[in-house]
Amino acid sequence: MSLTGPHRWPIRVYYEDTDLAGIVYYANYLKFIERARSEMVRAAGIDQIAMKAAGQVFAVARLEADYRAPAKFDDELIVETSVTKTTPARLTLQQVVSRQNTLIFEAKVVLVCLGPDGRPTRLPPQITKLATAR
Repeated sequence: MSLTGPHRWPIRVYYEDTDLAGIVYYANYLKFIERARSEMVRAAGIDQIAMKAAGQVFAVARLEADYRAPAKFDDELIVETSVTKTTPARLTLQQVVSRQNTLIFEAKVVLVCLGPDGRPTRLPPQITKLATAR
């Protein structure tokens, strides 16, 4: 498995995800894409608990988001995640949330690898290899 994707993860909209108007509350899209990123990393065989024990963790350094259409209670959504760029310490991802053929939300997410001191550090070699495999 590689990180070059795209990785697809299904999400169902629950009542708790919606606001008074019955549409998904804007901040919940960030939760949806976070879960999808975690599942993509897990599917690629990356053990984030072992990474943390070794003193390295991922953190979101930057996020650009566009809300395109509302999602509503009980919608079945798909979050598609792809790594679009890799540097020695960062991964840039494109994440798209859709319902059937309707684009709902999209985000560009930059993840940085942090070392034990909380400062950026190089990605572990196995992650760089997975992110650049074609």
